[in-house]
Amino acid sequence: MGIERRVSEELAPPPAYSHVVTAPGATSVWTAGGVPLDADGKLVGAGDHRAQAAQVLDNLLVALREAGAGPEHVVKTTVYVVGEQEVLPEVWEVVRESPIGRALPASTLLGVASLGYRGQLVEIEAVAALD
Repeated sequence: MGIERRVSEELAPPPAYSHVVTAPGATSVWTAGGVPLDADGKLVGAGDHRAQAAQVLDNLLVALREAGAGPEHVVKTTVYVVGEQEVLPEVWEVVRESPIGRALPASTLLGVASLGYRGQLVEIEAVAALD
């Protein structure tokens, strides 16, 4: 696979992500924002950031498989979290321990005021590269 993950010695060491990921000559895959809904469209983990993050990551793996990609193909994630700054590390821990997080994609973690579904606390989008 042509995906290369790099951590620059000139920057502060990142906590479980890469500073930059390159994928020369690859086919790009972009997911819609993964949301914490089950297959019936019901919210999973009401009021529970960790449960919602886990459901979102499971849903992302399904979406990636639809495109022929796995967690090892993910080059970038954007993680959106509703709530006080104190909950951001909780969600990041779930992401970091997931198959997607263990692939060490470049990543952005954001606190936001609200998301699209009533009760939704977490949304994650991913970019993957297939050679």
